[in-house]
Amino acid sequence: MRYLIVSDIHANWEALQAVLDATAGQYDQILCCGDLVGYGADPNAVTDWARKNVHVIVRGNHDRASVGMEDLEWFNPVAKAAALWTQRELRPDNAAFIRNLPKGPCAVAGFQMVHGSPLDEDEYLVGAADAVAAFSYISARVTFFGHTHLQGGFIWNHSRIETVGKTGPQAARQLLDIDPDCLYLVNPGSVGQPRDGDARAAYVIYDPADQFLFYHRQPYDIAAAQGRIRQAGLPEPLAFRLAAGR
Repeated sequence: MRYLIVSDIHANWEALQAVLDATAGQYDQILCCGDLVGYGADPNAVTDWARKNVHVIVRGNHDRASVGMEDLEWFNPVAKAAALWTQRELRPDNAAFIRNLPKGPCAVAGFQMVHGSPLDEDEYLVGAADAVAAFSYISARVTFFGHTHLQGGFIWNHSRIETVGKTGPQAARQLLDIDPDCLYLVNPGSVGQPRDGDARAAYVIYDPADQFLFYHRQPYDIAAAQGRIRQAGLPEPLAFRLAAGR
């Protein structure tokens, strides 16, 4: 079974469509590490797609915020404005679907999926020090996580933490070998709002039967996504940051 693993789509239909076009015929099932919505201008289109096509989705903090399950006082003004807009925009059936998404970790075929970390769905795993405690809570060799919008991850290699960097700016994909003696926290990166300096949509292709996986980056029509954000009346920084990958 080969999986397309995505995270942090954030209602960016143009980025999602580019990923789906690029991966057609390359996977058997789709999995998502959370945040279908928030920030972007197409929450209903993305949620409609997810309901029909994604095998397992763990909820993200913006998913919760967009259906009234999160205290928005913790959000910055731009994120709060986007969450309130999404609350008004989501159809009732899509809001109900998002409200019922499971909290991670979720087990899938010998690996697991979380949004933030295995310890806390809202935790940001940014550096190796953040990953130390998380490795104590994982129950599978490979755990996929999102939340940071930073493609890469961490390896527990015989009590030493190693950091996996993002796919290079001149490359379309990056190989990660899976050592059966190590543990892995793998972030596929963000489809809809990368923050690692690379504006291209990010995702992973993984087959548990293989001893490797591939990180991927895919260009998409950023100008169109920006236009949709502006047309919706969402805050301008949400459009600007797409081109910056920040």
